Amino acid sequence: METRNSIVKTPLNRVLTQRRSRSYRRSWRSCVEATSHFGYTPGQLTALRVPTSRKAPKSRDITKHVDPDQVALLVKGEWRLSYVTPLHRFRYTLLKSYSKQMSAFIVSEKQQGLAVEVGPESDFKVTFSVVLGLAETDEDAETIIIQIQSRPLFAAKDDVQKVVWSGWLTCVNGDPIYLRSLPLDFVCLPLFCSRGPETLTAIVKSWFQRTFDCCFGTLGINSTNLQWLASLWTGCHPDNSIQHLKLVWTMPTVPPMDVTYTVNSQDAWELWNSLRQEQDVTNDSSVDLQEVNRFMQGLEAHFYRHFRVDLSAGQLVQVTTALGSAHHSGKVKIANSSYMTTILMLLTECALLKMPI
Repeated sequence: METRNSIVKTPLNRVLTQRRSRSYRRSWRSCVEATSHFGYTPGQLTALRVPTSRKAPKSRDITKHVDPDQVALLVKGEWRLSYVTPLHRFRYTLLKSYSKQMSAFIVSEKQQGLAVEVGPESDFKVTFSVVLGLAETDEDAETIIIQIQSRPLFAAKDDVQKVVWSGWLTCVNGDPIYLRSLPLDFVCLPLFCSRGPETLTAIVKSWFQRTFDCCFGTLGINSTNLQWLASLWTGCHPDNSIQHLKLVWTMPTVPPMDVTYTVNSQDAWELWNSLRQEQDVTNDSSVDLQEVNRFMQGLEAHFYRHFRVDLSAGQLVQVTTALGSAHHSGKVKIANSSYMTTILMLLTECALLKMPI
């Protein structure tokens, strides 16, 4: 225990609207009014259901469909999560223009003293690019990667610019009813992942908000979704060793106490597999919430027998395996591209549920 003190696929839409607005609230109000006439009500736009079952993860070589260099970028390092509301008048055909606009915006903000934490860079280059092949359905918009490069102030002209910030917006298997309800002027990429100086992250978000009338918010991962990740990753062990299952709970004690519980990968798999067999699973392609709950209860019961600590009284805050890690504060690392889709589907769902609209 540890103690602490180009034109690409865009979302399908069956709602036609010609309303225009500079304000996101007005834009969204027009969206609600328009969709109401086509059989949707404002409540349906936000009443996204939390699923009680999910597809069991399957190993998938996505490099057959996605550029390997782009995949390598996504599985590199830890990402901080945010949600972002639908982008108004975003166009995939204008990515080069967006790159120039954001570059100019960053320079302008730096001149005003708002980006001084970035360092003494002399210039910035922004690159927008599309990740083709990551979308799971016709309703999903294609993923966008943004990279910011800079050259030190006294660097030689032939010195290569270095990437100082990276981010991407994605939607993987988003709720189809919600996505179809959006007017044509909106593109939904609800999951925003960023890595780099927080100052640059704030500037990037500010540019998006001004340009596309959208809103950003922090995206944490609650205990239930961390339990889902622990279970789904454990289920991957026979195909791709998870090496270990590390779980961290925060206990409501004074002073606060963190409990770190590391489970041998084979032991975790045998417990998971036994529960699946007891459940008499007839459809191996899905996992339900009851199985997840029983798996966590089994781990907690084993820990209690040895240490007399009831983990169910605390809050699960972190899950780590060789396939990836996730923290309740909204930090995620994808360590294996073979199961990337499984993680992004769950995080897309979290982002859609967290949005205020």
